[in-house]
Amino acid sequence: MKKWKYLTMTAVVGSALLLGACGSNENTTKDEPTKTNEENTASESTEEVAKLSGTVSGDGSSTVAPITEALVEIYAEEQPDVKVSSGVSGTGGGFEKFIAGETDFSNASRPIKDEEKAALEDAGIDFTEFLVAYDGLTVVLNKENTWATDLTVDQLKKIWIEDGTTKKWSDIDPSWPDEEIQFFAPGTDSGTYDYFDEVILDGESLVSSAQLSEDDNVIVTGVASDKNAIGFFGYAYYLENKDTLTAAKIEGVEPNNDTIESGDYSPLSRPLFVYAKNSALKDNAAFYDFMEFTLENAGDMAEEVGYVRLPQEMYDEGLKTLEGLK
Repeated sequence: MKKWKYLTMTAVVGSALLLGACGSNENTTKDEPTKTNEENTASESTEEVAKLSGTVSGDGSSTVAPITEALVEIYAEEQPDVKVSSGVSGTGGGFEKFIAGETDFSNASRPIKDEEKAALEDAGIDFTEFLVAYDGLTVVLNKENTWATDLTVDQLKKIWIEDGTTKKWSDIDPSWPDEEIQFFAPGTDSGTYDYFDEVILDGESLVSSAQLSEDDNVIVTGVASDKNAIGFFGYAYYLENKDTLTAAKIEGVEPNNDTIESGDYSPLSRPLFVYAKNSALKDNAAFYDFMEFTLENAGDMAEEVGYVRLPQEMYDEGLKTLEGLK
């Protein structure tokens, strides 16, 4: 795994100090000044000030979770005394905890809803939205499925919208197998479900026979185990399981970094967010530092776990917004 901002800086500074020490051993003369005890003490104090302690809590989207988990892992090496916890109860479940004042940040794979904004206002919680990456919601098939590998939006609607029938592949296209479709999908608290509802279901009900789960691994297992199965989740989970699953093209376009960033993978490209509590940013130095670390490294982490980074200017804009909240 790459060494991100803080670790790279530490390595560079360490190397510089080592080289400086070697040079000084070879070239120091009796006339050269050496550091006083006061200077050494000041240097040590500066290092101590840079170290933080405290707790940071978050929850929310399972789609954003891989980015956050990678950030937490690397951040712990820089600030071992800051304990960052991040649950995965889905975008909606995360916002419920955010509204209840239980978390400092909330991960989301969709924009916050008006009713959630209103609930936060009623609770006296001011917040700021930070965009951290792009994702392509990926429709996945069993490896043995060779017929539905390029789907139109209309076909997705026919497959996933409840119509009171037991759906077969042949109902979607007469040339496809006369076999019943097995459905696996994220739970209704998931931002992935909400996004799919918005762009594919158009507010209609998802097929009632679908097995719903907040755990994307359940969807992976279900689709991989049945040749007539279909499911959907974030692009990173597909990449993690591409040896056992097939990603369907949508309107002839496959999901990949280029098509997701450009928006060509439409309508299933989407932004990913972190929502931060403003009061916690002001009162908790550890949380502010973690959010700064997040925005400085989210692009690298997104690519590391299989998502798509934003243009650098968007991260810079987020850092300016963050600085204004300090």
